[in-house]
Amino acid sequence: MSSPFPPYPPHPPGGAPEDGVLRHAHWWQRRWVRYGALITLLTLSGLVILALVREQTGTEGFLVGLGLAVLPVPLLIAAFRWLDRVEPGPWRNLVFAFAWGACAAALIAIVANSFATRWIATATADPSSADTLGATVIAPIVEESAKAAAILLVFLFRRRDFTGIVDGVVIAGVTATGFAFTENILYLGTAFGTDQLTGDSGIASVTAATFFVRVIMSPFAHPLFTVLTGIGFGVAALSGDRQHLRRVLLPLSGLLLAMGMHALWNGSSTFGDFGFFAVYAAFMVPAFGLLTWLVVWTRQRELRTVREELPAYAAAGWLTPAEPFALGSMRARRVARVYAGRHLGKAAAREVARYEAYATSLAFLRHRGRQGRANADFLVRERELLNELWRRKDVARPALDHAARMTAPPVRVTAPPWPMYGVYGYGQGPGQGHGQGHPAGYGHPAGQAYGYGYPAGHGYGYPAAHGPGYGYPAAHGPGYGYPAGHGYGYPAQPYPASNPYQS
Repeated sequence: MSSPFPPYPPHPPGGAPEDGVLRHAHWWQRRWVRYGALITLLTLSGLVILALVREQTGTEGFLVGLGLAVLPVPLLIAAFRWLDRVEPGPWRNLVFAFAWGACAAALIAIVANSFATRWIATATADPSSADTLGATVIAPIVEESAKAAAILLVFLFRRRDFTGIVDGVVIAGVTATGFAFTENILYLGTAFGTDQLTGDSGIASVTAATFFVRVIMSPFAHPLFTVLTGIGFGVAALSGDRQHLRRVLLPLSGLLLAMGMHALWNGSSTFGDFGFFAVYAAFMVPAFGLLTWLVVWTRQRELRTVREELPAYAAAGWLTPAEPFALGSMRARRVARVYAGRHLGKAAAREVARYEAYATSLAFLRHRGRQGRANADFLVRERELLNELWRRKDVARPALDHAARMTAPPVRVTAPPWPMYGVYGYGQGPGQGHGQGHPAGYGHPAGQAYGYGYPAGHGYGYPAAHGPGYGYPAAHGPGYGYPAGHGYGYPAQPYPASNPYQS
């Protein structure tokens, strides 16, 4: 069966087809040219940085540094992927971010820091002061700017994938993880070379001390600095297109904060014997805890947005009434994927995961629209997401309905003094209207599908006269208080012309 509304035509009426537009575009505007140039840049940067690090550490030091530096990488990547589970971004963005941090940003930092330190040493004739100034002033500015370039590129060219604070945190964190990976290879490889010359080994070695400080105590240091820049870009992404000043100042403010914290961290060694531990305890740990709380709180707010926005599409027939609850719960999402994988295979589980991601993007899109921050392509993007959901509904709906039943909170129902058919202890009466293969809806009145203990014909405890508006008059339809036919791309009739529940 086809979707309730016809898809958009492949190109605007009367306009040239899309491939015709691309055919007349300049060669540097073609997507494959941009992708090719980016891949070439990252590959060349990787080869150059590999040669530079190997030259400074030696082959054996490079291999030792590589083996030790890779240890925290999977844990950090897994942590940022966990934060991004509500609306997972595409893997290609994360691969680009990590590659930029490990190759391009690291190369820029090594070249610029070395040049600036040598220039300061020559100008002042004081190499020790030049090293201190380079570590506390030059390095934070150069390194944070180089890492911020990756966030800026994703923000500008992958705008659909960059919708809020969590996206900024994830891109920034993965970029900084790649940068720290390359930097740790250099530091650990150099420390190993020093131990080879002095004959030190074991816990007393420079390698062990470097590993403890950089990998055990502070693997989150670089991600923590750059995440401040990512938060600035994330808040800017939540701003409207007309708020140009805010969209510029917020990322710059985040970048300045990242540079300041980075400078404080690098300068801690000049604060005395216990300066490092004082800065670590007084600034780094509280900042890490605060940012962790902020990101987790933001993730919970995103789930709440999903639960609040998707009922409008359920009222219009695009989703089942149980799906907003299931899609707004990480536990229910996981249950749905497991259910689909167990009964239909891994391919079905992946389809359910894609369905969840598209539904989340749809909820965020509607939320931005209701707040007046929708882009010009709101209707086109909404239709694309709805069509993607419709293509996967046959696989995803049974799994999500099962997940909603398995994870719904129990509701205590007091039996009335008169007999009711379909309730535990009574026989099933005629005309029972429950779907999903469950008789009488777990002890609820006959004919009730998703009431979870509310009177028959009512939706989630609202009076029958209120219809699909979830507490709004029936005439208001799915617009959450908007008159029927108003509000962000809904047709004049709130329900599709064809029944979406027919297969």
